[in-house]
Amino acid sequence: MFEGHDPYLVALSVVIAILGGYTGFGLAARIRGTPGVSRRLLLAGAASFLAVGIWTMHFVGMLAAPIPADTVYLVLPTIISFLICALVVGISLFFVSIGEPSLRRVVWAAALLGAGIASMHYVGIHGLTGNFAIAHDTPMILLSIGIAIVTAYGGLRAFLARQDGVRLIASSIAFGVAVSGMHYTAMHGMHFVALSETAHRHAGGLAASPQLLAVIVAVLCFVIAAGFLLSLVPDPRRQPVTVAIAVDPAPPAAIADPQPALREPAMPSPRLMPAPLGGLGQPPRAAPAARLPVEGANGTHFIDSAEVRSVRADAHYTRVHDGTRERMCPWSISEAEAQLDPGLFVRVHRSHIVAIPHVTFVRKEGDGAVIELDGPSPHRVPVSRAKIAEVKARLGLAKRHA
Repeated sequence: MFEGHDPYLVALSVVIAILGGYTGFGLAARIRGTPGVSRRLLLAGAASFLAVGIWTMHFVGMLAAPIPADTVYLVLPTIISFLICALVVGISLFFVSIGEPSLRRVVWAAALLGAGIASMHYVGIHGLTGNFAIAHDTPMILLSIGIAIVTAYGGLRAFLARQDGVRLIASSIAFGVAVSGMHYTAMHGMHFVALSETAHRHAGGLAASPQLLAVIVAVLCFVIAAGFLLSLVPDPRRQPVTVAIAVDPAPPAAIADPQPALREPAMPSPRLMPAPLGGLGQPPRAAPAARLPVEGANGTHFIDSAEVRSVRADAHYTRVHDGTRERMCPWSISEAEAQLDPGLFVRVHRSHIVAIPHVTFVRKEGDGAVIELDGPSPHRVPVSRAKIAEVKARLGLAKRHA
């Protein structure tokens, strides 16, 4: 299959596909819970990086292939191949980024993503012109499309099944295998048939040389690499462990204050926010919510609060983890704090609430700490420095001060 190919360019093409997949899926992971224009921008950015990764991998692979020396690339089919790919990839990402994706929706999204990869390849191949004709083996065409769809499905399932960095790594590797596997399988079934001088094919329209294409591909490789490196930069809004030390809404000092009445006049106005979990000196609260609403593929579902392991803030909404996966909840983090039972749940961070009975592990980390919650898919949650004492007391590791 790789006979005659440049091995270094082949390796580069696979790496480019994986980096493009990592960056695109990383942007797609932020789509849920992001409202309005920002959500559409994230979707466009994710589709663009995935499409650029597919397109760039394809043409790096073409530069690595032993194609005839007089080959030129028609500009119009090359541009159309990218536009088709970007459109189909955008639709497939939209399918899996709204609500709770069902199995049928993931299958359709994988089929569209595989079709986008295949359509980009064969339309791009149609842009090659020279003193030759191109013939394809039908079984290899079907096999290449099948590889694209199956591995795209694996990538989407890996993307949806995990809630940490392993998800992005697994999905991007599956994406890279889908793109490069489809490309090189299709190339294995493609043959150049030499034409006579009288039957020479002339390029109809604007054409580009392999040298010009190499320059364009090199620029796009740098764009993908830059996007990948930027995606590794931590977002302070999503990882505010150290920042939360100074702004945590309910430090333990407020619980241990021996004279809360002396602090009340200093407040500019009556508090309108819900009382913190376990807060003292607050007005009587309603009975804790027995169930939490979560968004599903067919509407709003409800899960028992006893199944909830953690609640994570996500813009104006929250993500509820039931030990297996996260699901979007229409409540804000403050509303969830007010609704949950303070005897079972505690807010350990400005962006996280955890169920104390499900904590299985705690460890000091930096200025704060990290706790792990049980379930089929255990996950970890950061604890801000100001909350460490309260968490230890709730876990029986230290005594609360009166």
